[in-house]
Amino acid sequence: MKKIVTAIVIAASAQWASADGLKSLEAFMKSTQTGRADFTQVVTSPPKEGQTARTKNSSGSFEFQRPGRFKFVYKKPFEQTIVADGQTLWLHDVDLNQVTQRAQAQALGTTPAALLASAPDLSALKADFTLESAPEADGLQWVLARPKAKDGQLQSVRVGFAGEQLAALDILDSFGQRSAIRFSGMQANAALPAGTFQFKPPAGADVVKQ
Repeated sequence: MKKIVTAIVIAASAQWASADGLKSLEAFMKSTQTGRADFTQVVTSPPKEGQTARTKNSSGSFEFQRPGRFKFVYKKPFEQTIVADGQTLWLHDVDLNQVTQRAQAQALGTTPAALLASAPDLSALKADFTLESAPEADGLQWVLARPKAKDGQLQSVRVGFAGEQLAALDILDSFGQRSAIRFSGMQANAALPAGTFQFKPPAGADVVKQ
């Protein structure tokens, strides 16, 4: 009997922990319309035969305004800026002085950015992703998101929350490459300057339209 009770308690606890992930995502989307944070990112490529997995580390800042606006500024090891202004997705490689310009609607449909900033609410997110709660890990509540479209490069994303606060993204692409992003100093509903998501290619930059 004691073992049965213990098993029931463990199962109930696991179910409760899993349920928290979707609740946290829904609360985040309802209560947080803007935000800013610092981030670190570790990208791990699948190991080639006879070799160990390769990792790349980067860091920077992140800002968003729902729906459809965000900015990633990579500061280390190379300077790069990614801006979505609601209509256009801009990528500026500072070292190359090159700007890539793409229509935002075509570029962001089922990407991690859609989970954070593009979708206005949970129902809109469910139109593009299959969402399910994942077990609690690393002190965070997790949601597993899989794109419904099977022709993209994204395989899955795990979104981690500390309560209602966004804390982590674990991204797996169709090539087996993993990106682990951790946010710190998150400021929910921060007052962002009007020009935060405006981007103008620098003078002399090579602009490539895709």
